[in-house]
Amino acid sequence: MAKKLLGIDLGGTTIKFGILTTEGDIQEKWAIETNILEDGKHIVPDIVESLKHRLNLYGLTSEDFIGIGMGSPGAVDRDKKTVTGAFNLNWADKQEVGSVIEKETGIPFAIDNDANVAALGEAWTGAGGNQPDVILVTLGTGVGGGIIADGNLIHGVAGAGGEIGHINVEPQTGFECTCGNRGCLETVASATGVVRLARQMAEAYEGASNIKAAIDNGDDVTSKDIFTAAAAGDKFSDAVVEKVAFYLGLAAANLGNTLNPDSVVLGGGVSASGEFLRSRVEKYFLQYAFPAVKMSTKIKIAELGNDAGIIGAASLARQFA
Repeated sequence: MAKKLLGIDLGGTTIKFGILTTEGDIQEKWAIETNILEDGKHIVPDIVESLKHRLNLYGLTSEDFIGIGMGSPGAVDRDKKTVTGAFNLNWADKQEVGSVIEKETGIPFAIDNDANVAALGEAWTGAGGNQPDVILVTLGTGVGGGIIADGNLIHGVAGAGGEIGHINVEPQTGFECTCGNRGCLETVASATGVVRLARQMAEAYEGASNIKAAIDNGDDVTSKDIFTAAAAGDKFSDAVVEKVAFYLGLAAANLGNTLNPDSVVLGGGVSASGEFLRSRVEKYFLQYAFPAVKMSTKIKIAELGNDAGIIGAASLARQFA
C-alpha cells in the first residue's frame, strides 16, 4: 500500500488534521479545539492523543506514513522543531513540539511557520499549479505570506523572509504598524487596515454612503461590510477598495520585480471577494511592474480556503520519502 502524509494546521481556536496521498489529495480530515489554558501546555498532548485515536480508528500504524508536517504560528525553529512566542496559543516560552510528537507516534516530523505552510499548500495543489516560483499573500487579521523560489521556501537568516505585510507602501505619512514602522502594507490591507483606511477616507468624503454614515455614527463596520457594499455600488466603499487594491498592486509589483514568480496568489478572508478584488489589484500591478514581469507573472486568487494549511503542512513531510 502506498504510504501517506499527515498534515497538521495549528491555530489559536482549532487544530486541523489531514491524511493525504503523496499527490496532495486529502483522504481524511478532522479538527479539535485548541486548549490554550495553562500556558498552552495541553496543546501538544492533545495533538498526540488525537493522532493516536484517529490512526487506531482507521486501522493505520506509523508504518503507513512517510511523515508528519505541521504549520504553527510564532517563531519556529525548523531544525530543533520548537516554537517560541506564539501568543495566540499562550506559548510565550520555547515549546518542545517535534521531539514529543515523534517520540509518541514514531513518525518523522517537520514544522514551519503557518503562513509559509499555507503558501506551500496553494503552490502545490491550489492556484500555484505546482509551479516552483509562487508567492502567497494572505489577507487576514494581519497580512502574511510565503515566498517559494525555485521550489524552496525563502526563510532568510533570521526566519523573517517573506514578511510581505511589512513591505512599505506609504512611507512617512502612513498609519503606525505594530512593528514600529509607518505605512506597512498590513496597516492598509489587513481586515483591520481596510477599516482604518475607510475611517480616514470618510472624513473627507462628501457623497451619500451607508458605510460612511455607519462610520460617522460610530457603528461597527468590518472589511467584509466594505467589500460587500462596494460590490453593490456604494461609491464611498468602492473608493476604499480601489485604494486597498492600489496598495496590494504596488506591493505585488515590487515582489514581482524582485522575484518574477509564476504567480502572486491572494488568499485569506479579504480575498473572498474574488475577481472583484483580483482584477483591480492586477490593474495596479501592471502599472508598476517591469515589462518582462507584466508578461509572465499572474495575479491569482487562492483556491484551497481552509485546507491550504493541512495540504502545505503535509507537503513538508515529503522530505522524509
